[in-house]
Amino acid sequence: MSENVILLAVDGSDGSKRALNHVRRRAELGGAKVVVAYVIEWSPYSFNTPEENAERHSRRESEIAKAHDTVVGPALSHLSEGGIEVESVVLHGNPSETLIEIAKKTGAAQIVIGRRGESGLKSLIFGSVAGNLIQTAPIPVMVVP
Repeated sequence: MSENVILLAVDGSDGSKRALNHVRRRAELGGAKVVVAYVIEWSPYSFNTPEENAERHSRRESEIAKAHDTVVGPALSHLSEGGIEVESVVLHGNPSETLIEIAKKTGAAQIVIGRRGESGLKSLIFGSVAGNLIQTAPIPVMVVP
């Protein structure tokens, strides 16, 4: 683990943008490297025909490209403008579990995520990504309102 690596989880929401601005200010002050991560929720548990798997793979590649273009790329530009060392990763998977794995691989000392006012049945049953990270991450998690 490196005290100078921050994992920033982004999703394009307003909370994510506030987390981005917070991390930029913190990294500029402390010289931290920032790893920008976007996780596309994806379940590996699916029974498909070979044709369905090929289409699913194509859809995954398209989603990764779209995430880079619309969310990750602008975040990287915003951080780079501040002279901050950055890298990015876009993966499919369970958001909380995948972010924890990214944090471990990158040696992040902290995960920063925006609080997302997601409502509806899904968040009531499964909880938010931020809430899951708070409960399960092995490193500190900062939730930016």
